Amino acid sequence: MDNSWSNFKSNDQSDRYVASRAASLSSSQPDLRSIVTTVECIGPLYNQSCLYRNLYYTKGGFLALSLKESNLSLPGVRLEALATKDYRPNHRVFDTYEELHQFVRFTIDPMVLSGLTVRFNQPWHGNIGHALFDGLYPAYVALIRFAPKHLQPFRVFVGFDNAKCNNCFSEDVYSRFAGIGLIKSNIIDSMVTNRWYVFEELVIGSGMMCQRCIQSNYQLAGGVELDGSRLFRDRMYKQHGLIPPDVRRNHSAEKRNLLNAYIIHNKRFTSEEQEELKAAMDEINNYTDKHINKSIADIPFPLVRVFYLDYRNVTAKNNISIDIGSTKMDSRSPTYELIDNNFIAQLRVVRNMDIHLTGPGTGQLYQTFLSDGSVNINLGGMNPYKKETTPIAYPSFLEQYVTSGTPYIKGLYYPINKRRDGIKRTEVVKLIKQAAQLIISGFSIPVNPKDNLAPDGQVFVDQCANDKDFCTLVTIRKSGYFWCNNMWTEDLVHERRQWAEGGFPMGGSNVSCLFNRTLLRSLRQKYNIEYRPGRE
Repeated sequence: MDNSWSNFKSNDQSDRYVASRAASLSSSQPDLRSIVTTVECIGPLYNQSCLYRNLYYTKGGFLALSLKESNLSLPGVRLEALATKDYRPNHRVFDTYEELHQFVRFTIDPMVLSGLTVRFNQPWHGNIGHALFDGLYPAYVALIRFAPKHLQPFRVFVGFDNAKCNNCFSEDVYSRFAGIGLIKSNIIDSMVTNRWYVFEELVIGSGMMCQRCIQSNYQLAGGVELDGSRLFRDRMYKQHGLIPPDVRRNHSAEKRNLLNAYIIHNKRFTSEEQEELKAAMDEINNYTDKHINKSIADIPFPLVRVFYLDYRNVTAKNNISIDIGSTKMDSRSPTYELIDNNFIAQLRVVRNMDIHLTGPGTGQLYQTFLSDGSVNINLGGMNPYKKETTPIAYPSFLEQYVTSGTPYIKGLYYPINKRRDGIKRTEVVKLIKQAAQLIISGFSIPVNPKDNLAPDGQVFVDQCANDKDFCTLVTIRKSGYFWCNNMWTEDLVHERRQWAEGGFPMGGSNVSCLFNRTLLRSLRQKYNIEYRPGRE
């Protein structure tokens, strides 16, 4: 078998282009379209998604097969979150159709994986937040670029760093969301020693649209401009057998009565903060109990029922006692599509939330699954993690770009200059009342994305708009600048770590990322953010 690959040169010229010129078919070449590789790419050159047709796979990885006359070039894409290097398939060029046909039909004779496949890597599939928004969501946004393919069933072809994970329910989420199924790279790699596969249609190139992939507007990539957040949410509910949340296309107050608020448990909450949250919950619930039977005219602010929820305690309540009668030929459990799993149980709860409160981290990412016109309250935390009570700590909201990229909800934030004092009952009550009033009085949908950011997030947007070199540094992931594009806006705004004067020691060297410090300090003053100098 000839496994030599020919070299190529990239010839990328535009945001959208067809990178192949398929040879015209003749009567002597009836199956050219079914064996030759073609590719179409969409997006800016640093952030492309590509649709391959007839892309081959064997022990050496992906292989494009083309005719010399087609002049096929293979663009670079990013396969995973935080990647700084492009990936390209190997490439073999044939002089004639007859040589290509002989190689495909008689030398390798590949198994055809029909339909649509999406390929990406996921280093952290044990964490559902990373699994969803650093893996599945950006891959789905890549599909949206090739609309209407995002409406079709597809399979997921994913590479896991830790391939064997007995408790990673994200794999089930991937499979259900896609519709056709899941291929793990470690499994297929163990099978390709003496065989080949060909993917009929395969989309790659999603790594620059992850939840940690910073955009100049500080939004979840594709969430607003491609309606990606809404499309992702609606497909997630549908593919898991649930009726999606109520649609409120224009106004938050549509179809609202007694409001449900959920405080989501967060590992960053101290025991004192948990007591404050419970006190706030009791105050709101006591008010609701007292006014539940009164007329609207006699109620100073809308009625809210508040719950405290730990997602780890939300599990499926399946109890099957009958004999299912499975057979040896069942490729899946006969009950696979008929019973709930834990993620479905969690979606059932999220679907009925009007107000969602939590701190930074995984819990914040579920806000994307809220119904139109809901409110997400980010209670914030303190950085660095596990040093929250030390003098060097500073306020942190982390995933606020998800709120900004979810235009059918409204985002509220704990007062940034009060967060150092810890979460207090009075502030939480104010935020819940404000959220309830916003919902009932009504806010327009879609929400202005910048209005869904905390003050430090708005500083970032202005810094990016007026400091172009900095903006390029943090949004276009150039190789060799990992610590400058692996960033959080709170670190920048408070001039910590790689943004501190004099830099910061990381990995045996001193890392310092350049930006207009004078501009940042003026923006910090503009948005009234308290600054306390300090180093870790």
